[in-house]
Amino acid sequence: MSTFVASHRNARISAQKVRLVADLVRGQYADEALDTLKYQPQRGARMLEKVIRSAVANALDPDQTGGSPHRIDELVLTDVRVDGGAMFRRMRPKARGSAHIIKKRSSHISVKVTPIDEI
Repeated sequence: MSTFVASHRNARISAQKVRLVADLVRGQYADEALDTLKYQPQRGARMLEKVIRSAVANALDPDQTGGSPHRIDELVLTDVRVDGGAMFRRMRPKARGSAHIIKKRSSHISVKVTPIDEI
């Protein structure tokens, strides 16, 4: 079974924000998912769109497919995963000499694309 994977590690956006967009395209055909994401205003949609394009490019590459590249309208997003990544912790001064921790979150975005005839 040939599954093609692409990922964006340590994306500087919260995983919660990207998951909202990932839920829209999970299970769709790759070309439909790219059309859906094109009109979404979220910043996470741009990041997810790049990862999907990378996974599709892997599927269209004849070196990775064993000589027979797949067409984009045959590819389905079988696994769209957004996991939490490392956090930058910053201190913010608060009242009476105390401090408050600000967590700058990041995420790992990964996409698996599979041809429809192998599902």
